[in-house]
Amino acid sequence: MNRTHELIKAWQQGSSDYRANNSDLYKKLRKTKIKELDKAFHEQHEQVFQSMDCLECANCCKTTSPIFYQADIDRLARTLKMKVPEFIDTYLRVDEDNDYVLKSSPCPFLGHDNKCIVYASRPTACREYPHTDRKRMNQVLNLTFNNAEICPAVYGILERLKEVKA
Repeated sequence: MNRTHELIKAWQQGSSDYRANNSDLYKKLRKTKIKELDKAFHEQHEQVFQSMDCLECANCCKTTSPIFYQADIDRLARTLKMKVPEFIDTYLRVDEDNDYVLKSSPCPFLGHDNKCIVYASRPTACREYPHTDRKRMNQVLNLTFNNAEICPAVYGILERLKEVKA
């Protein structure tokens, strides 16, 4: 079994209600200095993504929707040779936070091979996902713990941080 499959299997077994089951880790990370937290996340991000092949999973694309900003909508409409209102009517809805998100899952741009058919024009949120290599990780710690339930790589990063922070 390759590393990606091992990580996916571990994630399947341990990811549900990740924050509740790892409240001590969450509290420790919350108390960590910003630069130290960023460094720890970035190191683990690099390690995990050396062996993770997202195309073998694509759970993020199968189960969740990114937020679509106006620039994303304009770019994708252009790529798909659609007018903006047509793109919005076809693919998007406004959620409870007043953000544009996909009408349905899986993502309509997810190909049968788990590749994004609009990859070069994908939304900003997709480009930045899973957000574990960004600066100021303290600002997205809640999101990161939520993403551990969606993404095996995030789960793996947090599990590695448990060992480092123990």
